[in-house]
Amino acid sequence: MIQIDWQSRTPIYDQLIRGVVRLKALGVLQPGDKLPSVRSLAAQLGVNPNTVQKAYQMLENQGVIYSVSGKGSFLSHRSGASDELLQAAEERVRQVLSEAAQTGVGKERVIRIADEVYSRQTAVGEEAEA
Repeated sequence: MIQIDWQSRTPIYDQLIRGVVRLKALGVLQPGDKLPSVRSLAAQLGVNPNTVQKAYQMLENQGVIYSVSGKGSFLSHRSGASDELLQAAEERVRQVLSEAAQTGVGKERVIRIADEVYSRQTAVGEEAEA
């Protein structure tokens, strides 16, 4: 399930892109799976259909999804584009960890926080599969 954080400064279309990539990484979406239609997802999330269309177009440009005229959008079998997104996420993690180390946050505390985050994400992934 893709969720929108209305308080976030991250654009909604970017949250949608990250949501699809996250669901793919968690195994909730498998290559070849059909994505909801633009109108359906927009209605479900309460966002403008143009925003969903923009996210789908960007995902297609990145090779994460592909469109079949008259059939819809499907998760691609290729993984290259999502690898780029994962590398960008890893770089953001490195930056945050560097800042944390410089401000005196201990390694054990960072590991505890990471465990908490991953526990929550696992729970979200299990809810999305249900």
